[in-house]
Amino acid sequence: MGRITLDKVSKSFGDVQVIPPLDLTIDDGEFTVFVGPSGCGKSTLLRLIAGLEDVTSGQIRIDKQDATHVPPAKRGLAMVFQSYALYPHMSVRKNIAFPMKMAKVPVEEQNNRIEAAANALNLTDYLDRRPGQLSGGQRQRVAIGRAIVREPSAFLFDEPLSNLDAALRVGMRLEISELHERLETTMIYVTHDQVEAMTMADKIVVLQAGVIEQVGSPLELYHTPRNKFVAGFIGSPKMNFIEGKEAAKHGVHTIGVRPEHIEVSGDDGDWSGVVSVSEHLGSDTFFHVHGTGLAETITVRADGEVGFRHGDRIFLTPRADVIHKFDAEGLRVS
Repeated sequence: MGRITLDKVSKSFGDVQVIPPLDLTIDDGEFTVFVGPSGCGKSTLLRLIAGLEDVTSGQIRIDKQDATHVPPAKRGLAMVFQSYALYPHMSVRKNIAFPMKMAKVPVEEQNNRIEAAANALNLTDYLDRRPGQLSGGQRQRVAIGRAIVREPSAFLFDEPLSNLDAALRVGMRLEISELHERLETTMIYVTHDQVEAMTMADKIVVLQAGVIEQVGSPLELYHTPRNKFVAGFIGSPKMNFIEGKEAAKHGVHTIGVRPEHIEVSGDDGDWSGVVSVSEHLGSDTFFHVHGTGLAETITVRADGEVGFRHGDRIFLTPRADVIHKFDAEGLRVS
């Protein structure tokens, strides 16, 4: 079991309130991602759930039991940090065993759990090595293995892939997602990377300045963002926002158009501008278009075969069925 409920939970440091009272439910077995820009409160919220920070007000329940003032070690949760926090003088086996040793788990049971975790994380061949003999991805897997053997009701990940290079991050994203499918255990994952959030989550919690802006599945947030902040944060490249006469045609203050929802032509379209930068990524090309009179820059995502270059005049046509509309306060207009 791993259902976690936050009821009017808030956090202040002195006179500064970093998390206003909020409510949130994370269902048993769910992979929930907290996402938002730096300083939005996502790691603080995770630390409140873990018990590493004291709640200023409100209640945290784990499987219906009040855990608000329960010490971290007794909450039945396991946390994986951005830093691996491995003991360099210990082997992988001993690093994984350490929390069980502290909990006085019988040796035979320790060995069974170590072998199971190592098998799940492809670490069986590395159990006798020390952390200094491992790659960054392998060390992160050891840290995850140390969490697995505790058999927690939920795993808490605090930006665990930030120290890895791009290729390793992609690989570890897949490994953590596959691990979740195998273990069927609740996971809460903190990241500033919306691509990680979109590819891994069952449910995304978007935070800004300690406030939950929206909760929903990745596709819900992509297709129906409740405000401009969510619309601009979810999706890569980010949504284009256009005000003025073009928005007034739709009866709103601002319209939003995702780069992938704009058609490109060399001779005809609703808008025109000049290519400032073209980024060729193989399967896709991103065009940054100036001089449209709509916004400082319009970003377009096109097929990789489209060959416009710097200085070319191109024509743009937004797909009418996927234009997002926002009022003057930045809230979605249905």
